Amino acid sequence: MQNISNRTKSNKIFLLFSIIVLGFVVFLSVMLFTAINPRDIPSLYTSDTSNAKRGNIISADGFHIATTQKLYKAIVNTNYIDPKKMDLFIQLFSIYSNIDPKEIQKLLYKKKGVVVLSYNINSKQAQYLKNLAFELRRYKVFVEIENPKTHIRSMQGLNIIESGEARIYPYGNLLTPVIGYPHKIEDDGYTKIRGVKGVEKRYEDELSSKQDAKQFAPRDVNNYMILNKDSYTKPGIDGLDVKLNIPVTLQIKVERILDKMKKELDAKHIMAVIMSSKDGRILSLASSNRYLPQNILKSDYPSLNTWAIEYAFEPGSVIKPLTFTLLLEKKLVNPYDLVNGHNGKFKIGRKVITDEHKFDWLSAENVIVYSSNIGMAQLAQKLSGLDFYEGLSRFGLSHKTNIDLSYEKEGSIPTSSQLDDEIYKATASYGYGMKVTLIQLINAYDAFNNNGREVIPTLVSSLIDKDGKVTKIPMDTSHQVIDPATAERMKKILIKTVQEGTGKKAITPGIEVGGKTGTAHIVEEGEYVYKYNTSFLGFANDASHKYTIGVVVVQPTNNHFAAQTAVPVFKKIVDLLIDENYLKPNIVK
Repeated sequence: MQNISNRTKSNKIFLLFSIIVLGFVVFLSVMLFTAINPRDIPSLYTSDTSNAKRGNIISADGFHIATTQKLYKAIVNTNYIDPKKMDLFIQLFSIYSNIDPKEIQKLLYKKKGVVVLSYNINSKQAQYLKNLAFELRRYKVFVEIENPKTHIRSMQGLNIIESGEARIYPYGNLLTPVIGYPHKIEDDGYTKIRGVKGVEKRYEDELSSKQDAKQFAPRDVNNYMILNKDSYTKPGIDGLDVKLNIPVTLQIKVERILDKMKKELDAKHIMAVIMSSKDGRILSLASSNRYLPQNILKSDYPSLNTWAIEYAFEPGSVIKPLTFTLLLEKKLVNPYDLVNGHNGKFKIGRKVITDEHKFDWLSAENVIVYSSNIGMAQLAQKLSGLDFYEGLSRFGLSHKTNIDLSYEKEGSIPTSSQLDDEIYKATASYGYGMKVTLIQLINAYDAFNNNGREVIPTLVSSLIDKDGKVTKIPMDTSHQVIDPATAERMKKILIKTVQEGTGKKAITPGIEVGGKTGTAHIVEEGEYVYKYNTSFLGFANDASHKYTIGVVVVQPTNNHFAAQTAVPVFKKIVDLLIDENYLKPNIVK
């Protein structure tokens, strides 16, 4: 009996010892598992990032033509909304966001958990909704929920988070396509803007934001940031504002002129440029074909290009003053020399050249004044092919002007060996067999109004940071293209062209106006067709101001003569410059 009792006691002790050892092993295992596996320990810190904004495009008279608006999204977790106060949440969110309550209700009941109520909340609405988020917590619309894993209770309220940016154009299609348009890209879930064309593209680096703002700081139980000595702040650096030389008040009125004349002439397109002759500041670069940058339609595609720099065309007779200038520079012609007009028809090689108006004899300068193809073709034969080529190139033809816009076309001129051929030489002398852009012609004609010097056309005047610091865009120095005496002589001939010749409709009392008309057939599928481009290039000056102005009318159908199409547009622009006090007529009353 004693032995049995001892064995029973030993078994009980062993069992107790085994239980104690097993419990210890289990305890050690739990501790090891806890140590090895990550735990959801709530952070005592929180962070906030605010994306910097793209810079604005501002007109010379201070209007914001393109600006950036931040977009926000509103997020809520339906699990944390007190079911008894769901209707209250819906009504309040609707009032603050201006979203229909039925739409909000549909979103909330369609999906349980995290729901995005809107992706397109503007800055003002976002601020209201952030205030609402605080009030909803105060009214206990949200409840705490315990995490089943950590057994930690937490609350998630209404969150307003930056989702991206939108480019806003307050003046609609004003200054398009020069201003350009944006393209949206996704950057880590944030929608950013990149410029595609125009100023938006050319000044992309300057307009783009440089550094996003960031805050890192301790938080309270409601996850609100506590700013103290332990917090860290990195300031945001927005993109620079780009200020143009173009005033809105002038640009709008020029565009209205082009819109009206496009209808009157039944033209495909009209473009115009106004440039300050002395320093190259572009005061207006206008197009009759524009679009809404925020809502580009398929029908707008042909209008996306800046035609003044991207449309290369055969210029016609506006090239005659350039050809005549080269003859004067080489002393190959005297303005008073007589030229045979051959009564309106003249044959060079196998080509027959005609004039709209028949002439017997006329002075060399009147070849320009009355735009004689026959007279110019004969005079041009005095130039060597090399001199002709180098002269046209010196005027900037076949070269970019380096205006501050992207995608400028170079155009083309015949080679020096081609210009040795008498037919090439003849047709090139009055603007065929070459391609130019309107901005190249503006640049070339500027020499006549600027003592023989050319300047680079410039759209942007300065860059401005968020503190208002202005950095002027340096103006490229002008360069001498032709002798000042030659420029002065050509200027007088162009004034005579307006006073007595093909540009009479541009006469403006009290203003010095000179210029040259151009009409040229259009080539389609390698053949000249009965469609035309017309142009008028010239200048308008008063005692203190000088402007180089160019107009091109693409395919007018009501009339194909520049004197009846491009010149009236030019005249309306000069009258506008007077009305807006850019020019002051010298008229004694």
